Amino acid sequence: MKHLNCSRFVKIGCALAMTVGLVGCSSNPTTTSTSEGQELTTVKLMLDYAPNTNHTGLYVAQNKGYFEEQGLKVEIIEPGDNATTSMVAAGKADFGVSYQEDVTYALTSEDPLPIKAIGTIIQHNTSGFVSLKAAGINSVKDFEGKTYAGWGAPSEEAVINAVMQKDGADFNKLTLVGSDGSGIPGLSETAGANKVNLLWEFYGWAVTNATMNGYELNFMPLNELDERLDYYTPLLITNNDKIEKDPETVKKFMAATKKGYEFAIENPKESAKILHDVALPDTDLAFLEASQEYLSAEYAKDAPSWGVMKDSVWNNYTQFMFEYGLINQEIEASKMYTNEFVE
Repeated sequence: MKHLNCSRFVKIGCALAMTVGLVGCSSNPTTTSTSEGQELTTVKLMLDYAPNTNHTGLYVAQNKGYFEEQGLKVEIIEPGDNATTSMVAAGKADFGVSYQEDVTYALTSEDPLPIKAIGTIIQHNTSGFVSLKAAGINSVKDFEGKTYAGWGAPSEEAVINAVMQKDGADFNKLTLVGSDGSGIPGLSETAGANKVNLLWEFYGWAVTNATMNGYELNFMPLNELDERLDYYTPLLITNNDKIEKDPETVKKFMAATKKGYEFAIENPKESAKILHDVALPDTDLAFLEASQEYLSAEYAKDAPSWGVMKDSVWNNYTQFMFEYGLINQEIEASKMYTNEFVE
């Protein structure tokens, strides 16, 4: 089996280590005034990645003035080299878009970081394994003899190993290589040298886009392969210091954010247009509308309201990470998240 060349979480680990020395160095909040004389508190929100339909509710809240209604001016910034979790921990950003996995790593590390999840953006894991329909990969057993391209995280290898074992497949018969960035267009229907047959992608973005571009695909949702893998991705985090010393700002930020996502749930087409106009003007609007239609139905699916999280989801994935040696200790769900700002 060939191993991946680079690890996203190696970079995260380095960032976490460097952050320890920065914790407590957060900048003081600043204020500004609107044309009507309303005083606004400026806060920084760092995304996990370039803007996409995972973030629609945030841009809706900004565009429709929901943040201003709460007395906030929110600066939305894009991350650099997976830095969101560490920047929030250091107080360099007030809020961030992260993942359950990153939060668990950060809180079980040798030097735990002072962060907490304060709301999930999507209720279920919408990612999965994708292949060309012509490749005939109809079950995890069919991974044998194929090649998978990914980003190189230890957790990635653990997940693939787990689902293959569960299906009675031999993990050692799958070749793993580093992704060249070509995505779904780079998939091959045939196995062999320099051929990639499998990717791990999110349905609402890469898979939806490829399908609209005429690709015939097989998609295996991760949350259907193992219930422990139905974790929160992405979610919102903040610094513990923010929760303890400035809970009102957290409350206001989450109230506006929740309102933005609730609008997106009820108005996917209009929300897609807002995202297009303010953040993604060069992205095809028809694609954004299709992506948004899918995700708007997923944001609060099976939940009492948007953003609410459950102990069972946190515990299931924590146990998985511990079982596969990704973390060296288990941790209580209550130490990783709170629902106090979304209920």
